[in-house]
Amino acid sequence: MKKRCLALTAALALALALAACGGPDAPSTLVYGSAGFTRINPAMDEHGEINALLFNGLTAHDGENQVVPGLAERWEYDGDACAYTFHLREGVKWHDGAPVTAADVKFTIEAIMDPDNGAENAPNYEDVEEISVLDEKTVFFRLSAPNAAFLEYMTMPVLPRHLLEGEDMQTSDFFRAPVGTGPYRLERWDPGQSIVLVKNPDYYLGCPKIDRIVFKIVEDDNAQAIQLGSGELDLALLDPRSAQNFQDREGFVRYDMTTADYRGILFNFRNDYWTENRDLIPAVCCAIDREAIIGSVLLGQGAPAYGPLQRSVYNNEDVEQYGYDPARAREILEAAGCTMGPGGYYERGGGEVGFAISVMPGEQDRIDIAQAAAQQLRQAGIHCTVDLPAKIDWAGQMAVLIGWGSPFDADDHTYKVFGTDKGANYSGYSNEKVDEYLALARRTTVPEERRTYYARFQEELAKDPPYAFICYIDANYVASAAVKGIDPDVVLGHHGTGIFWNIHEWTIGE
Repeated sequence: MKKRCLALTAALALALALAACGGPDAPSTLVYGSAGFTRINPAMDEHGEINALLFNGLTAHDGENQVVPGLAERWEYDGDACAYTFHLREGVKWHDGAPVTAADVKFTIEAIMDPDNGAENAPNYEDVEEISVLDEKTVFFRLSAPNAAFLEYMTMPVLPRHLLEGEDMQTSDFFRAPVGTGPYRLERWDPGQSIVLVKNPDYYLGCPKIDRIVFKIVEDDNAQAIQLGSGELDLALLDPRSAQNFQDREGFVRYDMTTADYRGILFNFRNDYWTENRDLIPAVCCAIDREAIIGSVLLGQGAPAYGPLQRSVYNNEDVEQYGYDPARAREILEAAGCTMGPGGYYERGGGEVGFAISVMPGEQDRIDIAQAAAQQLRQAGIHCTVDLPAKIDWAGQMAVLIGWGSPFDADDHTYKVFGTDKGANYSGYSNEKVDEYLALARRTTVPEERRTYYARFQEELAKDPPYAFICYIDANYVASAAVKGIDPDVVLGHHGTGIFWNIHEWTIGE
């Protein structure tokens, strides 16, 4: 593997950290192929894999995605009052040496709840009526109603009040020089090039074994594969075709990991086209051959998708799944008054039935899935094209090849994604019954009641689809064989997040 050199100042700082941990003279470094960052802001954004290295929440997830203690060593719940009391660990410090206090917790959650901050995570905490600091290590939450996912949402990374109070939570310079409590701290950030992290000797779960982690910014999937093969990277999340090239290749280990991460076509209901043609969406769903896409694009690394909860204990297998059925797609179109035009596409109201799917550049699997789906739709008489804009216009585009999904509580990535006017509802979707069942499922902790409500939610979602669900994808990580400690059995989230859940236990080159 090629040697890598960093600046002398970084080496001096690292030497101090190694001395504190009693590590070897030669620092160990793991280089991870990463997409770019404009900021690291876990309160406002989701799915940044770097968050798990820099920050901690009051609670955390173990390798089975169950909630376990984090910065809070214990808590109590008063069901009559819908109240939680969390007790923070003693001795936990921010990376700058300041003590972590209950005031930091209160500050973080209130910042997310503040509508002026525009956090997509705000719906997770809309039941919170009161947050009180009982003492430096004790924080109290009172909710207006039960929230079955509340402990789940306490995994939210806590932010330092002493560095952020009075700052703009969207634009503060803090989010380009973040200070957390996690197993690693930020050493240097070269925009567009790399983010260098060094281990935190005071991490509450123990000093990490790898001295330094470099997030090397490599935006293109194909370029990541090339750099992994040349030894410039030690770990990368690759597209299936690139990952296949490392199968049985000496010096590498391929991890094909299960995820709750699905792909589908998000329809923009703010666009007039879907106001007029919403009834044609079931035809779109029936015209997509999911198995063919999984075989040709994902090389078998995935599963057909029909809803957002397939990797949840509350999945309803009996809902309408819109299997591949071109004849049914034509029936739906013709029953809606569409007629075949001279160009080979259906027409309605004087115009062709068709739309463009926007795809964010750089993610080859999304591009390939969108192109395959568009071709299938054209074969069914729907004039579908693929657009690769530099930036997604969420308000103006017609449709997007979306990626979503969560391996955690069923409330996560349903309530805020499909609920009317919620923070992560990028489609503008609104359905009163969907809202009702999601709220009822949140309010009860009785598993059978939740199962009933989530079953009904999925039935309503199928009657009035917000997306054309296509597939769940595997996360195809490839690592240098020198990297040890990766948990291959953990179910990952969107963008393959979750692989770093036990990063403090990893080793490299030992």
